[in-house]
Amino acid sequence: MRRYSASYFIGQSLKGLWKNGVMSFASILVLLSSLIVMGSFSCLVLNIDKNMEELGVLNEIVVFIDEERTEDEITAMYQTVLSFDGVSKVEYISKAQALEEEKIKLEEAGYPYISESINEDNNPYRASFIISYTSDASIEDLQYKISNVEGIDKVICRSDIAQTLTSVKNGVSFVLVWFMIILFVISMFVIVNTIKLAVYARRHEIEVMRYVGATKSFITIPFIIEGMVIGAAASVIAYFVQKAMYLYIYNMIGTDYSMITVIPFKSISVLLLLGFVGIGIITGVVGSCISLRKYLKA
Repeated sequence: MRRYSASYFIGQSLKGLWKNGVMSFASILVLLSSLIVMGSFSCLVLNIDKNMEELGVLNEIVVFIDEERTEDEITAMYQTVLSFDGVSKVEYISKAQALEEEKIKLEEAGYPYISESINEDNNPYRASFIISYTSDASIEDLQYKISNVEGIDKVICRSDIAQTLTSVKNGVSFVLVWFMIILFVISMFVIVNTIKLAVYARRHEIEVMRYVGATKSFITIPFIIEGMVIGAAASVIAYFVQKAMYLYIYNMIGTDYSMITVIPFKSISVLLLLGFVGIGIITGVVGSCISLRKYLKA
């Protein structure tokens, strides 16, 4: 068997794929579709996480301070709020700081004339605390305590938005897992039947090879390569289709929905490609091994 090189096994694999062209194409198409669906859900989960971080709604409460409070009173309020259970950080934003931050935002948004009309004499912004908390479990109790601190004028907590986004993310993740399981099974089924056709077409040859002493590995390698080729082809095509879809959505949202942040494709491209190739090749190899069991029994 030494005279057989890698080119022999690759040649036999390509020959088998060509003979069962329709099923090979169907295997690639099904696996390609499965990978695109899985990739789309994964990208959605990553972008939900990114936007939750950008919005800062996960663990923050904004508290506006009564304008009549002195610096000493504000310091005492700061210490009181920081002492509450569940509070991890308190950031003080003065009236002047709030004004400067808003003027920068207005200038970046293209409204310099508005920012120029606002100064310290007519500053409409108020001093505030930005409070970070550790858990949503006791948020209502924490809100109640903060609102009862003397000198606190208004409390804004966006925990409901955070909980909604978290629920959406968890729902998408749940659907993704089940889609992955279902699509993996479907892809495996099609690949198994494709390899079975190739094995059946060569069943007499396999019997002769077993009779003359060919090893199991020698017989299985061409079929394993067939599965790998199907998986690799589906993975590469899926990657470029996913890239085109992602960039289209990225450009559309970047133009029409500036409030939403979309992760640049180059930031996730390597992870996506490796995931596609890994899942594709593993599916192809496992499918091939399942198909060969009957013909390799002693």
